[in-house]
Amino acid sequence: MRNAVPCDLSVVIASFNAATGIAATIAALSEASAAMSTEIVVADGGSTDATQALAKDAGATVLPVAKGRGRQLAAGAKAARGNWLLFLHADTVLEPFWSATATTFMGVRSNLLRAGYFRLALDDRAPAARRIERLANWRARTLGLPYGDQGLLLSRTLYNSLGGFSDLPLMEDVDIVRRIGRNKLVELPAIATTSAERYRRGGYTLRPLRNLSLLSLYFLGVPPRRLAKLYG
Repeated sequence: MRNAVPCDLSVVIASFNAATGIAATIAALSEASAAMSTEIVVADGGSTDATQALAKDAGATVLPVAKGRGRQLAAGAKAARGNWLLFLHADTVLEPFWSATATTFMGVRSNLLRAGYFRLALDDRAPAARRIERLANWRARTLGLPYGDQGLLLSRTLYNSLGGFSDLPLMEDVDIVRRIGRNKLVELPAIATTSAERYRRGGYTLRPLRNLSLLSLYFLGVPPRRLAKLYG
């Protein structure tokens, strides 16, 4: 694919058994085609549900990859044709008119060496979800640590200079934004709504505490492969 004609933007999605949300994620991306040449690459880690079929039906190119989010994103970026890359989770839906925000960011020459991310929202009306959103958006702005469910928009130039995503089963998003650097990360004025199912299952208190514990262990040097076993 990389030998084909380049396009303006490639959206790269890492998926695994994401049939419940992948169609909505891709549908929200369709508006970008009116403003620029785009493609959607779904790097699938061996889904056993209808993820691959749904992604193809929605117009995405499906790339089978050995499971591992870092590995999947790296493979998707390698196969993509875009001069700009937008990395998304398979259960994240961008709000209408997100593409205008992205186009504006991409049109500023100095942003070739900067990366943008979206403001996080969760698809749950519970007050606890609003607390998680505030914490996540504060963390991204203040600490320069947006997670993958906030998306990551960056030029091919910057991506290549970083060496791309590392082959990590967990913390691949933290790893790459740390290499980008807090001063080169920009919050984009658009919202990425992500499924809150993992919080509903794991608890709005216990899940964030577990995530914080894993992040702390990562900063202390515990290998991501060991953390992935704890993450489950």
